[in-house]
Amino acid sequence: MTNTIAKTANNQTYNIEEWKRGYDSQPNEYEYEITEIEGQIPPELSGTLFRNGPGLLDIGGSAIYHPFDGDGMISAFSFKDGKAYYRNRFVQTEAYLEEQQAGKILYRGVFGTQKPGGWFNNVFDVKLKNIANTGVIYWGGKLLALWEAAEPHRLDPKNLDTLGKDYLDGVLEPGDAFSAHPWVDPSCELDGGAPCLVNFRVDPGLSSKITLFEFAPDGKLLRRHAHSIPGFSFIHDFIITPQYAIFFQNPVNFNPLPFVFGMCGAGECVEFKPEQPTNIVLIPRDPQNKEIRTFKVKSGFVFHHANAFEQGNKIHIDSITYETLPQVQPDSNYKEVDFDSLDPGQLWRFSLNLENGTVERQMLESRCCEFPTHNPNKVGRDYRYLYIGAAANNTGHNAPLQAILKLDLETGERQLHSFTPSGYTSEPIFVPKPNAEREDAGWVLTVVYDGDKHRSCLAILDGENLAGEPIALLHLEHHIPYGLHGSWCDEVFI
Repeated sequence: MTNTIAKTANNQTYNIEEWKRGYDSQPNEYEYEITEIEGQIPPELSGTLFRNGPGLLDIGGSAIYHPFDGDGMISAFSFKDGKAYYRNRFVQTEAYLEEQQAGKILYRGVFGTQKPGGWFNNVFDVKLKNIANTGVIYWGGKLLALWEAAEPHRLDPKNLDTLGKDYLDGVLEPGDAFSAHPWVDPSCELDGGAPCLVNFRVDPGLSSKITLFEFAPDGKLLRRHAHSIPGFSFIHDFIITPQYAIFFQNPVNFNPLPFVFGMCGAGECVEFKPEQPTNIVLIPRDPQNKEIRTFKVKSGFVFHHANAFEQGNKIHIDSITYETLPQVQPDSNYKEVDFDSLDPGQLWRFSLNLENGTVERQMLESRCCEFPTHNPNKVGRDYRYLYIGAAANNTGHNAPLQAILKLDLETGERQLHSFTPSGYTSEPIFVPKPNAEREDAGWVLTVVYDGDKHRSCLAILDGENLAGEPIALLHLEHHIPYGLHGSWCDEVFI
């Protein structure tokens, strides 16, 4: 696994059969010190990397329809004194326990998983399974596994045991949604410069209600306020600046009837409307300011944002944008992907002029990319360096993520660390070095699936010299299925 790019037929850098195996279930739970290491773990790297994602892609031998319907599995990598320890546990949701005991699928999934028996056995059953598989964060002394359609599950950070659903000390009611994409404002202006956690929930309908939450470092609620915006909203992520929470209202329609009548999953009922614009909605974080502003821009679909910052009378937003929504198709197989037929995610900057209400668009990266990250001290602030999971070749086509790309947004310089031909990357996480003075002085951590050996490793890359040799590759004894989101905390849990 080096920064050498190996090309195969049709300019591909990957083996599709190897790639597919990254979606094999990992039913086992492990706990051990990682001893097979190339390079050396920096002794000053101290803390815990938490990762979340679907761990089970089948139940009782029956494959689920889409990986986003898979049961959540938390992985923890703990670092102390130059050593690393791994642990994984499934989130013991009520539905997970019921299905494991029954040995079969008992619940429908958002993205098309159905109970056995056809539409007759699924009609009018709209109860969804809380799979707790999307995000994970340690805040206010709580480790929370997040799934955006329901309440969080709390875990013991020392052993990852599930403690049950968590309602954030009464902030949430049973069944309330809580997004899987919180942001930490490193210096909140409303709190005298103290950090705070910002998150949201959306209640979609003919008009959609967005509720903002902000929490102090001790987990106590600081602010909560709700706002209504016209139209249906399918919002996975958002972004913040010191003054605003920013949402992209993607141009989609939702017809729930096929889901209600047992024909398909709710996610399959979302229809992209390319003839309609995308609405960029600015909601003030100060509850006293009720002025919501909406900007219209050419249609596209945004899952994830990189960052946003205020600059004079403008707000700049950097986002991964698709020309169209990758639609979940009936009777399709998520492993049988024709990457060339799918629009790639590409990095765009949207510049909002607060005086005249106009929006300018600029492509920052044409390479297929996803899962952007940066120095957490720069959340909502003008920043220079961005790290992002990327395709190994810049063909402009969709492809598996096999590299980490570093963008210097000031000079345009790019550094690429490739794991071709058999490595497939996950979301990178940037960890600043202690007392670092440079924005890119830190480590970039990413879980890499090795399709040749059918196991995973954790790569520690140099944030300043990303294209150089890895600082360390920590080889696991098994594979971790392709995951979704993770987070870093400075506390060590062993």
